[in-house]
Order: sequence, then C-alpha cells, then structure tokens
Amino acid sequence: MAVAGILYLVATPIGNLDDISARALATLRSVDFIAAEDTRHSRALLDHYGIVKPLVACHEHNQDRIGETLLARIAGGESAALIADAGTPLINDPGYPLVRVARERGFRVSPIPGPCALIAALAASGLPTDRFCFEGFPPRTAVARRKRLAELRGEPRTLVFYESSHRIADFCADLGAVLPAQRPVVVARELSKLHETIVSTRAGEVAELVRETAYMEKGEFVVVVGGAEAADGAELSVEQERVLALLLEECSVKTAAALTARITGARKETAYRAALALRQESSPKAEGC
Repeated sequence: MAVAGILYLVATPIGNLDDISARALATLRSVDFIAAEDTRHSRALLDHYGIVKPLVACHEHNQDRIGETLLARIAGGESAALIADAGTPLINDPGYPLVRVARERGFRVSPIPGPCALIAALAASGLPTDRFCFEGFPPRTAVARRKRLAELRGEPRTLVFYESSHRIADFCADLGAVLPAQRPVVVARELSKLHETIVSTRAGEVAELVRETAYMEKGEFVVVVGGAEAADGAELSVEQERVLALLLEECSVKTAAALTARITGARKETAYRAALALRQESSPKAEGC
C-alpha cells in the first residue's frame, strides 16, 4: 500500500507490457494520483491493467509550474506516482525539477525500479558494462553531432545513445566519419517488442548496415559504442583527414594540424604527424595561414 506524503517514481515497460513488476502495479493501484508525461499514452497502460486513478500531465513544458501543485497535494497527505511514457522516470525524461524540489523540502521520494532501455541495450551489447557514459539523444544538427562525437572520441568508457528513427541513419554516418573505423558499435531497436533487433558492427560499417536494411530505420533505437582504447587516436578518421587535407592547401603543417585538432577533436600530435605525411605525398602548398 502507498504511504501518505510520498512521491513514488515508478518504472513502466519499454515495450512488452508483461515487464511491469508486481510492486509497480500495487503502487499505481494504491496512490491517490499519477503524474504522467503523456496522459493518453499512460492511460492505455493503466487501462490494460484495470487501474483507475486520476492522471495529471507533467511534461517538459509544464513541470516547473505543475510541480508546485503536485507537491502541495503531497504535503496535504496524498501519495503520488510519477511515470514516464516508457521505462524509468527521469532517465532522459521530464521530472528532475519536481524530484529535486521534493527532496529539498524534505519529502520522501521512493523509486520503484524496473525497465530502462539504456540498461537493457548495454547489458545485451557484449561491450564493457563496468563503466559507461549515457549521452541521451545526440544533437539534432550534423555539425553539432560531429562536434560532440569528436569530444567523446577519446572517452574510454562505453558510450550509450538514444536516437530516433528520423535521425538514426545520419547519426550512424557521423559515427563512421568521426570515430575509428574499427570501433565496435551495437545498434538495438524495439527492445522487448515483437521486432526486437540487436546488431553488432563497426563504426566504419554501421551507416551502410542501417541504410541497406529497411527495417533498421524504423522504431526506437539505443546505440552502444565501445570506448576508446589506448591505440585510439593514433590515426585520424576519414572526416578528420579530409579537414586536414583542406587546411593544408592554404596553411603550414603546424597551423593545419592545430586547426584540425581544434575543429575535429583529433589529437594535435596525431594531426601533426598526418599533416607531415600528407605534405610529403604532395607538392608544397601555400604557407599563408
């Protein structure tokens, strides 16, 4: 039974409705009201289990305002459950401001653990799980995405990303352009659903895999990328070498290498060695920069 004056964070299924826990169901049935990211989506889940409770919308556009109302009700002795559209609340979903303020004011916040897409994908990926870095959704634009991937190129922890069906192909192309071609990549889609797919590949091959497999551009995606090893950074990616070659047409070896490092996130010493090699392969270029 729910306890008065508590905010419960209840994890819900990420696809398969049977993945909800008995404790989660008992909590949802006993609280006074449920705060949900999308009440229409959550209503379908509650209807499936015959749970009839008042629903309050709490999403990124109203969470600061509605939070005060929810906390006032909890302060008055009611119990509440916060749920996301799928998975564990607050994990790349709204709710952080509400939980932060609730704890600051001394309210009890109790998690009811359960499904989480990033953990499911990471566990099934076959990549190291002892240390990992969750990046959520990558930036929407290609320039910003590649900049962020360049910043993460030397990260030794396993990287986990969410991505939409609309941008999965572009994101995978960026992985191939920025990361070493042999960096391991696992693409997981529709986890726990009927058409669940988990594919292991490499950064240099993942874009072609997604592009040539029709169903790989549909659904909800988690992309898991192996962390950098000691040898990573010893060579430039295709995109980094392209930038370096363009700069060498106008700049000195030293300047081109420094700019390549700043623009793409490559190691300066690696860019400098590559610049020397490219300069030796071609005729001398202008030294204007």
